[in-house]
Amino acid sequence: MVQRGPHRGLIFGIFLAPFHRAGDNPTLAIARDMDLISHLDALGYDEAWIGEHHSAGWELIASPELIIAAAAERTKNIRLGTGVTSLPYHHPFLVAQRFVQLDHMTKGRAMLGCGPGALTSDAYMLAIKAEDQRRRMGESLDAIMQLLKCEEPVTMKTDWFEMREARLHLAPYTDPHFPIAVASTQSPAGMQVAGKHGLGVLSLGAGLPGGVDALPAHWKIAEDEAAKYGKTMDRKGWRLVINMHCAEDDERALRDVAHGERQETVTYFEETLGRPPGRSQDPLREGVKAGNTLVGSPETVTKGIERMIAASKGGVGGVMFRAHEWANREDTFRSFELFARWVMPKFQGSLDTVIASRDWCRDNRGTIFAPNVKAIEKAYQDAGKALPEGYRSRLTGARDDSKS
Repeated sequence: MVQRGPHRGLIFGIFLAPFHRAGDNPTLAIARDMDLISHLDALGYDEAWIGEHHSAGWELIASPELIIAAAAERTKNIRLGTGVTSLPYHHPFLVAQRFVQLDHMTKGRAMLGCGPGALTSDAYMLAIKAEDQRRRMGESLDAIMQLLKCEEPVTMKTDWFEMREARLHLAPYTDPHFPIAVASTQSPAGMQVAGKHGLGVLSLGAGLPGGVDALPAHWKIAEDEAAKYGKTMDRKGWRLVINMHCAEDDERALRDVAHGERQETVTYFEETLGRPPGRSQDPLREGVKAGNTLVGSPETVTKGIERMIAASKGGVGGVMFRAHEWANREDTFRSFELFARWVMPKFQGSLDTVIASRDWCRDNRGTIFAPNVKAIEKAYQDAGKALPEGYRSRLTGARDDSKS
């Protein structure tokens, strides 16, 4: 996955499913999503991945490509991807065509995230069997990768799509093509498909219980699969997707999100999607303690990211925050701003020269400012004036002996 911009080190962004409580005004909810992307662009975040869903009432965006096209007109730098395009729901030729067009329209800021489809209710309405979804994702991506080469016409037939001498009439804007990543939650399928083509990875399972500890084993699946096909996996293309909320101190951060987290977990994941209820009395604090949820002060969040990087046994390319509405709008926006100000630069190398310059001046102020001190003293002497009280200490931090 291509990394653009001035930063070295980690990149940061959001994974915008989105999650909006059923009953919320859906028109305003989508507008708020657009506002959030614009806000993150202004704060210097690198990426936003937008989801595709067709049922269950919470994740309202059916066509992330439409959001990408609109957001590209409102933003300047942030890269915009699908998180994810459910490949079994679409003919691969049309997926390739749409993303090549987005690649041109965004001048290289578009990204394709691939997955089998997260909601079984979506697949049910499309008469797709759950056991076929991952196979179809692999077949679709095989076709898309062939098409993007823009070499020989592609002829391919499966039990759900067919192409006859198919070719793209528009080559990608990005050389050789726009960034592509495969979503992986718990099963090995996503990592295997990513490895087969040497693509990026969106590790959605990192935010689940035990997900951080499983990272090295999952990455090895991709590396082993890549070796079979003569490909290599680049950790710079590996994105971890987790929950985050940042506030001035740990307790405030936990208070900000306590009600909203419970509301989302119980009413959506448990009551709507049927996830078994959690056994913990305080799952939010336990998630923070386990390291798969980052809620706290900038210092706490920084340490959490450092632990995740260490747990990966070799590093990752970026961290994407699942865009939730656990907190109110003001606290959510402030969370992203606090993170951008006090956490992001620690992982991107942008503070190194600033801190080094500050330390150099501090450590050498006695000698650096000495000529200036003498010059000002002479100016007072030449004018026949007494030195101001405390003058030397204000300039150098040294003991003021101007009266001696």
